[in-house]
Amino acid sequence: MTQWQPVSPALWQGRDDRAEAANALRLCQTIEISRTFSPGHYCDRIALLGFACDEGVKRNHGRPGAAGAPDALRKALANLACHAGHERLVDMGNILAPGADLEGAQQALRDAVHRCQQAGVRTFVLGGGHETAFGHGAGVYDAFAAERIGIINLDAHLDLRFAGRPSSGTPFRQLAQLCDQQQRGFHYACFGVSRAANTQALWDEAQTRRVTVVEDLYCDDAQATLAAFIGRVDKIYLTVDLDVLPGAAMPAVSAPAALGVPLSTLLRLIEPICRSGKLQAVDMVEFNPRFDNDGSAARVAARLGWQIVYWWK
Repeated sequence: MTQWQPVSPALWQGRDDRAEAANALRLCQTIEISRTFSPGHYCDRIALLGFACDEGVKRNHGRPGAAGAPDALRKALANLACHAGHERLVDMGNILAPGADLEGAQQALRDAVHRCQQAGVRTFVLGGGHETAFGHGAGVYDAFAAERIGIINLDAHLDLRFAGRPSSGTPFRQLAQLCDQQQRGFHYACFGVSRAANTQALWDEAQTRRVTVVEDLYCDDAQATLAAFIGRVDKIYLTVDLDVLPGAAMPAVSAPAALGVPLSTLLRLIEPICRSGKLQAVDMVEFNPRFDNDGSAARVAARLGWQIVYWWK
């Protein structure tokens, strides 16, 4: 894999409390770092995989910088406490996006995710812009060709944009088109959508594609809708665009939300997804460390990722 590289162990540094007790551990002491891309060695584990790319954000006229997110988020995760489930994490390195070759980078991610999933390794991808979702989702589809894959997107945007070439605004239209090509159902739900940030054309496309949509204003009452969607699918791919959070809590994204969904509300949606037994793949996207002056936004994202792994059944 020419676009893959292992991560530096220097990213996984933090406080060492092991003199206090044998189980006084943090993620930096329990994470395993793979020096080669060898998912076959890690069956039943969770592969942390970076997608160091923001070409899709550039094409979508956003604020570039998300390519630096995977390593920034690793640093924020490193010092968090290790509890039951976190020891399953293995860092499988980064997929790089050299130059403007977004399509090549998405294919590399797709291949890597397919290999992991086929080896019995679930994937937690740190993007990157939301162009991450096409490569990640396609890899999941490839691995489970006979199963109903449900995509749950926590996002202010539907990302069903039509464009002449892929971008961070097109991944779910691309996945819908892939489903059409493979003659399989497209099962997509988007929670936290801002009507003010999506044109009527995008709402029309969502309706045409029979997308389950819950606006940001109504996420407090979305549990029944979520449960019904979970019940209709075999496996779930969860993608979290961090711009679903209020801009005050998450300014370090390409398009900070004027309203957004509070973290506590978001976590109430995430918990039943994680505990469903159907969650196969997760990513967090659009984090932009260039706009995180004091590191607080990275801490919010890290807590979100930490909680997902802790709940992931």
